[in-house]
Amino acid sequence: MKFFLVAALLAVAAADSAPSYAPRPAYHPQPAYKPAPYKQESYDQPPKYDFSYDVHGYGDYEPVFNAQEARDGYATQGSYSVVLPDGRTQTVTYRVDDAYSGNIAEVTYEGEARYDEYKPSYKPTPTYKPAPTYKPAPTYKPTPAYN
Repeated sequence: MKFFLVAALLAVAAADSAPSYAPRPAYHPQPAYKPAPYKQESYDQPPKYDFSYDVHGYGDYEPVFNAQEARDGYATQGSYSVVLPDGRTQTVTYRVDDAYSGNIAEVTYEGEARYDEYKPSYKPTPTYKPAPTYKPAPTYKPTPAYN
């Protein structure tokens, strides 16, 4: 029993002399980086742009049209044209001078309208036979009745 007491005492003494760890490092906060200052865009500035496009179709129906527009502030000018089915070219030229005036448009036509001669593509034909004509049914004279 003495042996067990001595062994227990040695175990407690060995546990007390366990290697000590280094002290916990002090906490240092992460460096704070300030984001770049936000510069709010001004939407009050009037736009400035210039664009144009052309479309040429193919096949039985060949649409041909184009447009162009330029804007600097409130001053806007542009035009668009389209080939009409009758062969003429319609051109619309427009402009806006300031923020308070509306569109000022000029419409012009180039060429002369031409129309094909009308040819009906459909001739109605009845799909039924006319009703047959019948002779009227004979009428009978009354026969004498005897009482």
